[in-house]
Amino acid sequence: MAGSQYKWGTVLVACMAIFIIVLDSSAMNVAITTLVVELNTTLSIIQAIIALYALIIASFMLLGSKLQDILGRKRTFLLGLLIYGSGTTIATLSLNAGMLLLGWAVLEGIGAAMMFPATTTLVGSSYEGKDKITAFGIWGGIAAMGAAIGPIVGGIFTTYLTWRLVFGSELVFVALILIFRHYLTESKPTLKWKDLDVFGAVLSIVSLVLIVLGILFLTRPEFWGYVVILISLGSILFIVFLLWQRRRINRGLEPLTDISLLKNRLFGLGNINSIIQQIPLAGFLFIIPVFLQQVTKLNAFDTGLTLLPASVVILIFSILGARLASHIEAKYILMIGFVISAVGSYILGGVFNVNTQMMDIIPSTIVFGVGIGFLLSQLTNLTMSAAREDQETDASGLYNSFKNLGYSIGTALIGVLLLVGIFGGLTSGIEESGLAGNMTKQQIQDGLFNYVEKMQTGTPNIAPELVPQATQIIDLTISSSMKMAFNVLALILFLGFITSIFLPKKRT
Repeated sequence: MAGSQYKWGTVLVACMAIFIIVLDSSAMNVAITTLVVELNTTLSIIQAIIALYALIIASFMLLGSKLQDILGRKRTFLLGLLIYGSGTTIATLSLNAGMLLLGWAVLEGIGAAMMFPATTTLVGSSYEGKDKITAFGIWGGIAAMGAAIGPIVGGIFTTYLTWRLVFGSELVFVALILIFRHYLTESKPTLKWKDLDVFGAVLSIVSLVLIVLGILFLTRPEFWGYVVILISLGSILFIVFLLWQRRRINRGLEPLTDISLLKNRLFGLGNINSIIQQIPLAGFLFIIPVFLQQVTKLNAFDTGLTLLPASVVILIFSILGARLASHIEAKYILMIGFVISAVGSYILGGVFNVNTQMMDIIPSTIVFGVGIGFLLSQLTNLTMSAAREDQETDASGLYNSFKNLGYSIGTALIGVLLLVGIFGGLTSGIEESGLAGNMTKQQIQDGLFNYVEKMQTGTPNIAPELVPQATQIIDLTISSSMKMAFNVLALILFLGFITSIFLPKKRT
């Protein structure tokens, strides 16, 4: 049972940790314009930082899971908390994008990768029977709530106070967790440091980082020559990682994770579907604020308000979907979820134009949210049900690693599609409009793209008489690029529907 007199102390501490980890993933998207202005940076840099936060969590998740066997669950959790707290402090005090990258993406990401898997094992080992089901229900509900209220919390802080309080408020939770740490029970280490697969850890981290960096480099044409190299090298290193893990298992050595789980059809397809589901969700949460703040000129609060109905619907239907699982096969709920979210994404693609307002977007986001809610209600339970009890730690590490990888790829890939679409659209728009004046078309294109990168703040670096027409070209280009991006999201979700067909029938 829990390590103190108060029965629910362990789950209380675990919920505070998971709340701040999840909050970071959604709260800062609505602050993009403010971050660009205050940190004197660009949209591409902020996109990279958001993507790298999820990527660092994904990359270090397997190592974070394994450290529990060496340090113990409680020590691993508290060490992760201290790293997370130091990152939060740096992010709060950020003077430039470099500090935000270090504090938020790197240190918070590493800390979260150590805390996240520890929260599940701490809760799982502290309760039994119905109490265990209740505890995980509370844990999952708080995680969903953190994601749901993130945009509106970020919007309130950014618009009426400062975005820094998103991070600053998390320090309060860090302090509370330290105060109530006595509710956590320690586990005995089962491995020694010499048993840690250091080479495997390096391979897993480097391979995933290279793949996502390759995608992010697509935003700048001058870096396109490196894209194939980075993605190919990352993919090769990931294959080497899998072979290395198999080699250690065959030799009776402790692997970083039990990759034999991936041979299980349910577990393997469950992880693929989790990645597919996370890509559209991350893309949705990134590009909607970009459109609302660049074209519709909404502030962070109104942006968060626009996203709130979808967030609430996701929470409601994730609960409803879990209840439906006792009557309907989980794979069919997943198939329904993929179809509904694909339809919502396709409808969203047709909504965007230069006159689109906040209320025009909300109905389609609700449809999208219904589908995502159904998906979230099933994926974790269905995928984890494939693991034996002695495989749960490795299964959790793999599942959450792939899930965060999907979120990182979604922010990177869909953001890249939007920016590349804008870059190409500006080229054709300038050609068709005959916009020139005393400047070359290349100078105008560069000036307008840099203006977009600055979230249309300040003044574009073109002749003043060209600004009104140029602004109209930008808004038209962003609108058409949004349609392309959401059509791609619909195709990705349809791919999820196809892969879910091959899931074995298994009720959660």
